[in-house]
Amino acid sequence: MTATGRDTVDAPRLPARLMPDWQGLTRPTVPAHPFDPTMVEHLPEPARRWLRHAIRPGTPLRRSAVLRQHGEIRLGAWRRFEAVQALAPLDGFIWAATTHLYGLPVHGFDRYRHGTGQLRHRLLDLVTVASATGPDVSRSAAARHTGEIVWVPAAALAPEVGWQAVDDDHVALRIPCGDRVCEPTLTVSASGAVTRVTIPRWTNVGGAPWREEPFTALLHDERTFDGYTVPVHATAGWGYGTDRWDDGGAFIRQVIDSVRHL
Repeated sequence: MTATGRDTVDAPRLPARLMPDWQGLTRPTVPAHPFDPTMVEHLPEPARRWLRHAIRPGTPLRRSAVLRQHGEIRLGAWRRFEAVQALAPLDGFIWAATTHLYGLPVHGFDRYRHGTGQLRHRLLDLVTVASATGPDVSRSAAARHTGEIVWVPAAALAPEVGWQAVDDDHVALRIPCGDRVCEPTLTVSASGAVTRVTIPRWTNVGGAPWREEPFTALLHDERTFDGYTVPVHATAGWGYGTDRWDDGGAFIRQVIDSVRHL
């Protein structure tokens, strides 16, 4: 499927104070130069393979996107959700979601921009069921959004992004995020599809003290939107490769319904 159109992106249900951030994250890329496969000749082989697979020649290089998605998130049990996300991997994100808890809607958001992260989710818009901010939350959110660069491949061609070869199937990106550099590692198949992203991410999962742990997203199936071929199924969480992954470590399963690159 190929999405078309550059019409205005409608904002989801958000507090008024977040609207400037939403508008900033969804501002069109100017100029959006067309992609030429020779642009990636200097990159490590897995990066060349990924970007030539992911970006159709001549596609305008747009560095932000709006994703519509649905899936399940583990909140004790698996709960269904729907979400819309503004994503600019060099700037930030807002993930506005509705989760269904005991048949009732929980509306809320996760966000990161200008070095600050926050989350807030409220049952029936009345009772706060999750709320967090502060330096630890900001550090965790910063890593999250750089790891999601697979949905905005053109952002990987920005001059401030660095690369480090690992081996024939893995490449690490070095992406500025606040006052740190985040380093997602991509696993790239022979065809050029990204099948896994792993990134060191700050967390207090399980109620333990804050520390850095590998966060993993497993990716499969692809669709093409606006000239970009991206994964549309993801399972993500902590403890990949251990028993913990199946015992609550993997906490979100999502389907990307549409991507509009801006």
